[in-house]
Amino acid sequence: MIKSQCLILGGGGFIGTALIERLITENVSLRVLDKAALRSSCGEDVYPGLDWHVGDFHNKDDLLKSLIGVDTVIHLVSTSLPKSSNDNPVLDVQSNVIGTLRLLDAMKEVGVKRIIYASSGGTVYGDPTYTPIKESHQTQPKVSYGISKLMVEKYLDLYKHLHGIDYLVLRIANPYGVHQRIENAQGAVANFIQKAMSHTPIEIWGDGSIVRDYLHISDVAESFVRALNYSGEEKVFNIGTGVGTSLNDLIRLIESAIAQPVITRFFDARSFDVAVNVLDNTLARRELLWTPKVSIEHGVKLMLSDLGRPVF
Repeated sequence: MIKSQCLILGGGGFIGTALIERLITENVSLRVLDKAALRSSCGEDVYPGLDWHVGDFHNKDDLLKSLIGVDTVIHLVSTSLPKSSNDNPVLDVQSNVIGTLRLLDAMKEVGVKRIIYASSGGTVYGDPTYTPIKESHQTQPKVSYGISKLMVEKYLDLYKHLHGIDYLVLRIANPYGVHQRIENAQGAVANFIQKAMSHTPIEIWGDGSIVRDYLHISDVAESFVRALNYSGEEKVFNIGTGVGTSLNDLIRLIESAIAQPVITRFFDARSFDVAVNVLDNTLARRELLWTPKVSIEHGVKLMLSDLGRPVF
């Protein structure tokens, strides 16, 4: 039974919305800080008692107000994307790393002693020397996004030793599912489904053999619930399925689900794309008692159904 007074930073986003819906079922005392006003899908008429603060993660006053009375922070805010973070590494560091340092200082000032951080299992490791990738694998990111995530992880450990702020890091694979903003088409699953539904070409960089670990959003949300209940010594967890799916296989799954072919266009491979990223989730299974439930085959059908598309 979760007893934390939780603050979710970035609760109006894709992961945040799913996490709110999951945590509400646990009767958690829940506060959200987000730039956007309360979305209708998360309205207080649906979730009585949800304490929604409209404010800016980068504004100290907003942070301090939202932290009062909280004992655990769930940090989901990210202002960059893996594919574009190399275009402006300075902005990436300023907004994500320095922003998180300001958060940690605010937590220290208010006396909040625990944080759960959404890191990136898809980018922090770089080119793997083996798969599935364990948490102990070397970290050599090929994008600024992954470097920033790692920097935050290191600062979390520093603040634990200096100021007693406990932390957990969830290195999340490639999430997809309901509430993902299909119009933005972030992530291969959302992008490919959006293109398939609009009958526009799916753009693939390389030959389609790139393999990723796709994780349904319900399994992501459940990992945070287990993290909130965790009191062990481990600090960093891979949150993935341990199963790889190539881009070509993902296209075939979508074609099978909608019972029609999709249009594809192939372009030269990008230098920052690693060939394979599949996460070993043994530690999360053992310590968090967390197990992913939704296969990519079923997850694609769920996402299409959520969007009102008949599946076969």
